[in-house]
Amino acid sequence: MSQVDKSQDSLIQIRDVGFSFGDHKIYDHLDMTIPRGKVTAIMGPSGCGKSTLLNFIGGRLKPDTGDIRVNDVSVPSLNRRDLYALRKQMGMMFQSSALLTDLNVFENIAFPIYEHTELPDELVKNLVLSKLQMVGLRGARHLMPAELSGGMTRRVALARAIALDPMLVMYDEPFTGLDPISLGVIVKLIREVNDALQMTSVVVTHDVAEGCSIADYVYLLGQGRVIGQGTPEEMSGTKSPEVRQFMGGLPDGPVAYHYPARDYKEDLFQDWPDD
Repeated sequence: MSQVDKSQDSLIQIRDVGFSFGDHKIYDHLDMTIPRGKVTAIMGPSGCGKSTLLNFIGGRLKPDTGDIRVNDVSVPSLNRRDLYALRKQMGMMFQSSALLTDLNVFENIAFPIYEHTELPDELVKNLVLSKLQMVGLRGARHLMPAELSGGMTRRVALARAIALDPMLVMYDEPFTGLDPISLGVIVKLIREVNDALQMTSVVVTHDVAEGCSIADYVYLLGQGRVIGQGTPEEMSGTKSPEVRQFMGGLPDGPVAYHYPARDYKEDLFQDWPDD
């Protein structure tokens, strides 16, 4: 499979990253390069550290070893003021959407603009309406989050994520729990918004078909490292057993069905509790 050319313009560089939660190792010498201006999908089974990776890029977590560079800036080494300044150039679409429940749609999108700029109300209004127009919800600006469907909630979250025209938008499982129509809309919007605003998108997902349909490049994580990478076409045609099992949704393969345990007969005759 092809690898991202490290000599080309990259926005994010993850180098030799190691990280553990207690005794549980999440990353072991992880290396990735995210190209600028592209849509990169980060895939892998549940618990492999996909969402944790977004926390490293945004500076919420620091690696035990290695470095994460965004726009050639070492994120773990930033002080709080400089980290907050960098975050202003990032947008985040959370899996739960995380809309502020006491604010209506318009106010949710206006919130980061008012929080981080001193723009006049008229300009804020125009910016919010332009973002709502992009996601097809200009007519829903007066609705409260509780009045929105699941698909509409995701679209509002997307509009808020791009409110400040960031250089980078991160999506944490954006396709989970959506009906087929809403799913198709979100898939289409992620690709169109990325290209229209000429930004970089990192999409964390375990949905193979949707992720591959919009990604320029795909990373597959597993066992604390990158176990596969390439274009969607290369990933679909791989001969790697690990990659083929995930991409094809196969129950049998290198990833075992059973969680590690002692012999079944030994377990049956063991007195409880055994620990």
